[in-house]
Amino acid sequence: MSFEQAKERYAALGVDVEAALEQLAGKAISIHCWQGDDVTGFDQKNGGAGDGIQTTGNYPGKARNFEELKADFLQAASLIPGKKRISLHACYAVFADGEWVDRNMLEYRHFIPWVDFAKEHGFGIDFNPTCFSHPMIRDGLSLSSPDETVRRFWIDHCIASRRIANEIGAQLGDQVLNNVWIPDGMKDIPADRLGPRMRLMDSLDQIFAEKLPNVIDCVESKVFGIGLESYTVGSNEFYMSYAATRPGVYNLLDNGHYHPTEVVSDKIPALLPFFDKIPLHITRPVRWDSDHVVLFDDELREICKEIVRNGALDKVLIGLDFFDASINRIAAWVIGARNVQKGLLFALLQPNEALKEMQDAGDFTQRLMLMEECKTLPFGEIWEEFCRRENVPVDHSWYEVVKTYENDVLLKRG
Repeated sequence: MSFEQAKERYAALGVDVEAALEQLAGKAISIHCWQGDDVTGFDQKNGGAGDGIQTTGNYPGKARNFEELKADFLQAASLIPGKKRISLHACYAVFADGEWVDRNMLEYRHFIPWVDFAKEHGFGIDFNPTCFSHPMIRDGLSLSSPDETVRRFWIDHCIASRRIANEIGAQLGDQVLNNVWIPDGMKDIPADRLGPRMRLMDSLDQIFAEKLPNVIDCVESKVFGIGLESYTVGSNEFYMSYAATRPGVYNLLDNGHYHPTEVVSDKIPALLPFFDKIPLHITRPVRWDSDHVVLFDDELREICKEIVRNGALDKVLIGLDFFDASINRIAAWVIGARNVQKGLLFALLQPNEALKEMQDAGDFTQRLMLMEECKTLPFGEIWEEFCRRENVPVDHSWYEVVKTYENDVLLKRG
């Protein structure tokens, strides 16, 4: 079937394919840099994921420095259609020889190479303080620590990160999402659940006290982490309440950070009446927050439907957050990002208004029928046309590009 024939099939249901393609082309996806090096970063000599985060696998070719990570990201981006942003963690600061500073002393100048890279290729940037994988995490705690030296270190780091994000935004003429996630929690049953949360609240109030025009602030909850199974300070209820009572701070939703039977697709329309922005991390949890590569699966499609059918493409700030070291890391980026875009396109091609009218009229039988029939419409032809217009491979031929890069570049890294 041709693209024009596929368009006609959708048009028969009242779907404007050209409008869908235009909307998709204008929606930026924030692609996480840390898939490229297994969340190692550049600032710690013995780098590696820790403090509740775990990366598994040992596929060859991991990026070891800024130049390698930049090249790998660019290779992946060349195979991903649409607008792109780079999501940076603070641990990816780029230091000249002999100029290392600890995280509480980071400045914008340590990220100028990333900003220059983004300007050159038309990428946006988002930012994240890195409150993990560091010796100043004591007893599993950072911003909620009872040790004031520890807590002050991480408050200062988060303040520095916001200022860095603000200057990045000024340089790019953009707003930068700055997301605070901390691993704080306890392995066994705590004797005091309130105290750490009161300290966390005070820390956040200090962090967000300075008004910065180019920053969108958010906080991110989690159910648990490895070694922190019994208690998480920054729970969903805590951060939801914090964001609801602190105008300008948002609660980021990560679809791997909830109980297995909870779905983010239902949380998005629950938050839309109350927040003008919803930051979102899309990942794939397998039994826990395992951060597998995103699939074009049922929940991804439901998440995207809720974004699209509620007119929230401009309100939901979509980012990726997964890391798999057992497969080619560039392929992981490409698979995950293309799948999110497929999910958005699939949602944009639904007869959403007609389905809402059926629901409001109580015609649940016809609603179910049409939802199911839409699953077998010629979506693939529309996706391939989008890729053609974006000058990226339309099908699995992109994998040959990745394998060539692997043989020519990745396998030579040792």
